[in-house]
Amino acid sequence: MQSVETSAVAMTSTPEPQSGTTPTLRLHRWADRRVVSVAIVAMASGFGQFGVIAALGDVARDFGQVVQGGTIADQVGLSGTELGIGLAIIRLASLGSLPLVGLADRFGRRTMLLTTVSLGLAMTVAASASPSYWLFVAIFACGRPLLSSTNALTQVIAAEQTDARDRAAAVALVAAGYGAGAGLTAVIHSLASSALGFRGIFALALVPLAALPFLRTWIEEPDRFRIAAAAAEQPLPVLGPVGREFRRRLLVIAVIAFAVSAITGPANSFVFLYAQNVLHQPGYATAAMVVGAGLAGLVGLLAGRWLADHLGRRPTGALAMIALAVFGALAYQGSRPALVLGYILEVMAGSVFAPAGGALLAELFPTSVRASVAGWWVAAGVLGAVVGLVAFGAVADVGNRFAVAAVVTFAPAALAAGSFWLVPETCGKEPEDLWPMPPSGTGDMDASASPKKPPGLGGQRGPVVDRGPDDFGL
Repeated sequence: MQSVETSAVAMTSTPEPQSGTTPTLRLHRWADRRVVSVAIVAMASGFGQFGVIAALGDVARDFGQVVQGGTIADQVGLSGTELGIGLAIIRLASLGSLPLVGLADRFGRRTMLLTTVSLGLAMTVAASASPSYWLFVAIFACGRPLLSSTNALTQVIAAEQTDARDRAAAVALVAAGYGAGAGLTAVIHSLASSALGFRGIFALALVPLAALPFLRTWIEEPDRFRIAAAAAEQPLPVLGPVGREFRRRLLVIAVIAFAVSAITGPANSFVFLYAQNVLHQPGYATAAMVVGAGLAGLVGLLAGRWLADHLGRRPTGALAMIALAVFGALAYQGSRPALVLGYILEVMAGSVFAPAGGALLAELFPTSVRASVAGWWVAAGVLGAVVGLVAFGAVADVGNRFAVAAVVTFAPAALAAGSFWLVPETCGKEPEDLWPMPPSGTGDMDASASPKKPPGLGGQRGPVVDRGPDDFGL
């Protein structure tokens, strides 16, 4: 696709680069190879991460013991508590993505993206040789923060490479890539689990790992980061320190991420074990369910992109969040039709959420801390997923009550949908619109002042202004 290029960009930070050159901000369409390439990386990340979910039943059966009985442990090999704790440990390990994603604000998005996806896929392959359940959990947990960082960085890069007209579409494309990778894992397992087992599924991560040397030539550093890095007087943040101007927004974003993951964590983590080991759904039916969910996810991404650009980021995200809880609970009501319908609609709701949530996250913060904020988003999501997994597993263990576990876990989390109205609507705006230059003659921007819209991105193309922490005196 042809790039959309702005005029020369004058940075507000001082002093200007000693070279005397002014960087140029080039923005691209959502289908440009620079965006498509990171979507393919997101697909590799989804393939590596989702294997533990798709093959959870095989993992439990291989490392446990299936006997005749009515408990979860009897039916699947390991108890719901053991599975919940194991999945929680793997999820909790993703907290390591906070410093990893933050490093992208110092060393660059491209460098960290290629590093994290390579090491993450390598750890996934290593997990295929695990001799015991808890060692499997430990090895997979080592790779989890790397792949979580990869997923966060793909969204950051996609958002930074595009303008307001294409940003939601670019985020949707990346989300579609991740979903395609995850769905491919589930389909392969459903159709070939008897031949491959969980070890074969994880070993297949060698395929995207081998493709990375060919893909890296397409991946470029976003110009937004180049400009912010060139203008920074001090090294950019690593662990994501957040100053006064950012803290309220970051807190709201963290609450939303926590609540969404408290729903999607257990809803998606237990679904294949529930289908195969509790409802004894045939493998072909599970594969068809995954394919149906993939199609529904594509429809959801298209709808989510349109709604995010027309209805707004906040109402789209809030409605999708409530739908996640409703459809997630439907999937665990105890029948195969409910499982299939609930899972497909839950995936669609998550896909509607992705463009709005990803675009909002990118637009609420300036370039110099955007990756660090994405790290906090992941960290809050990890904690939410851990709480959801432990709660869901513990309740389901009592009398095999998956339906009760779903309601108890998902309903409270859905209440956080109202948090979207604690941050401004960003639909149709550039990040530079929300973090403009301070008034002439001042070094800091008054947090209570109404931001002045810079020329360029709101209408005609002109000088693009991007803000960094130093510009706020942080």
